[in-house]
Amino acid sequence: MRVWVGIAAMVVVAILVAAVLTDSESTTVPPPTATERNDTVAILRDAAERQGICYGWHLQERYGDVVSAGSNLGDGVLVAGHPRCPRWLQVTATVVYTAESSESEDSAVVTVKGSPEFDDDARDLTAGLSRFGLTEAAFVEEPGWAVTRAAVSLALLVVENGAASPEPMVTTAPTEVPTPLPAAGNDLWRDRSGWLIGAAGLLLIAVLLVVVGLVQRRRGGAAVANGQGAGVTSRRKPGRV
Repeated sequence: MRVWVGIAAMVVVAILVAAVLTDSESTTVPPPTATERNDTVAILRDAAERQGICYGWHLQERYGDVVSAGSNLGDGVLVAGHPRCPRWLQVTATVVYTAESSESEDSAVVTVKGSPEFDDDARDLTAGLSRFGLTEAAFVEEPGWAVTRAAVSLALLVVENGAASPEPMVTTAPTEVPTPLPAAGNDLWRDRSGWLIGAAGLLLIAVLLVVVGLVQRRRGGAAVANGQGAGVTSRRKPGRV
């Protein structure tokens, strides 16, 4: 009898442990994959260099336990209060998964926080995320993917709101004055110099041939005229006698 009581107790304990583990696994918020984090850091780094604004993400569970965080400064590095980020924006998502036995539904709360100059834009930036498909349902379904995509989308929304310029930020003045481009005429002579020289040579030869021809023609005409004059004189001399 005692044996059966012991077996029954072990079965009950096993069922309770399994139930606890199942509920624990179902309420665990998955972080972004390594690929998603690395790709996001690279994109945010480029945006920060262009706009002079640090961007980051912060994903947490119900009681504030951090699931994932990162920024243009690297995976696991927060921008809030960082000395290298006087201007910063961060997507903060709190995702809550409830146990299967609970009547409550899973939920997500998403906010955009930033340095003081973005206080007036934070609400519009948060609302703008939904236009990229980053709704509450998206954060519940794929929290890791959604929070990293939201961080990337912030750079676009900031430009749209006029809080940053779409042009790259100039950090240093050029050290050298660029060499002015050569005039179009110089390029024409340089590119066609051989052809123009050849054409000029042919034209000069043609002119010389014409001149020589005219001179020879004049000389030939003068010789013919002299010959005709001599013939007329010789024919007229006998008549005079």
